[in-house]
Amino acid sequence: MKYVDEFRDPQKAHKLLAWIRKRSTRTVRLMEFCGGHTHAIFKFGLRQLLPPTVSLLSGPGCPVCVTASSDLDRVIAIAHLPEVIMATFGDMMRVPGSKGTLQRAKAQGADVRMVYSSLDALSIARANSDRALVFLGIGFETTAPTVAATILQAQAEGLDNFSVLSLHKLTPPATQAILDAGEVKLSGIIGPGHVTTIIGADSWGFLPRDYGLPCAIAGFESLDILKAIYALVDMIERGVPGVSNAYGRAVNAKGNRVALRVMHQVFQTGVAEWRGLGSVPASGLSLRDEYAAFDASRRFPVRVAPSQEPKGCRCGEVLRGIITPPECPLFARVCTPARPIGPCMVSGEGACAAYLQYGEV
Repeated sequence: MKYVDEFRDPQKAHKLLAWIRKRSTRTVRLMEFCGGHTHAIFKFGLRQLLPPTVSLLSGPGCPVCVTASSDLDRVIAIAHLPEVIMATFGDMMRVPGSKGTLQRAKAQGADVRMVYSSLDALSIARANSDRALVFLGIGFETTAPTVAATILQAQAEGLDNFSVLSLHKLTPPATQAILDAGEVKLSGIIGPGHVTTIIGADSWGFLPRDYGLPCAIAGFESLDILKAIYALVDMIERGVPGVSNAYGRAVNAKGNRVALRVMHQVFQTGVAEWRGLGSVPASGLSLRDEYAAFDASRRFPVRVAPSQEPKGCRCGEVLRGIITPPECPLFARVCTPARPIGPCMVSGEGACAAYLQYGEV
């Protein structure tokens, strides 16, 4: 408790806010990539405490939200195969594809099971050797190494009924895609804390080098985020963009080399489909040929009809920072946590869920 309180100290927060107000003389727009940051910012009321010169935009940092409808349709089609057990994280159960959800597929008879980790899925495979277990691999660089390690464990045990449908995505290419699109003018990036513990702060060096934008890596307590915002404001005011690590207790320059080695051993990068961003080069992770036996996309090559987005849903624009959730005509009217139309209202990291939970309507 003392450790948490240290990073929520109201006196330190007040001092940091005073520094930001004093230092900030020009209007800036900062994007937090991570959905966890979005919820933390609302939870601690930071948007209301910051000076009017500093505005915060939410980005595509919710792995559930950015999963494309076409990929969800493929997942649901595989789940309906009679020999398959589909294992997935809970948030994915209610994310809508073109024609339903995994929750609906389960109600229709598909064997869909919620798990807390890829190792839980491995346990299900061990207990059901006569059936094929497909684990739905979603998440960013934080999750991918654990899934890669699970595949290596399955290989070591000779579990030939275990496979992974990898929808893992990489964060820096998505940031580049948003900047290259030029739809929203940004002054700086609040770098994702958990992701950067894996990939290292140096991975964000392309932002100041190629785009002239500062980046500050943040943790998830109030002081973490305020330190990152102050670092960004200071770099902007000085006109010297760089990468500031405001989460030094967890993040280093090079990242977690063990996790990266395992991830790159099992996965290779390639094009991935992102909701709201479309096809983004070098932003997805697929299994290397050496691990083809564990690749569900090769073992179950289902065909699905062209995907369709929910009518009226503007989740894609929310993910790109073009609009805020209340600007979507469905927000809090038709689309609610009880009956979500788009994934941004489903996930615990979704921007729409954050706005509604904390009263920003």
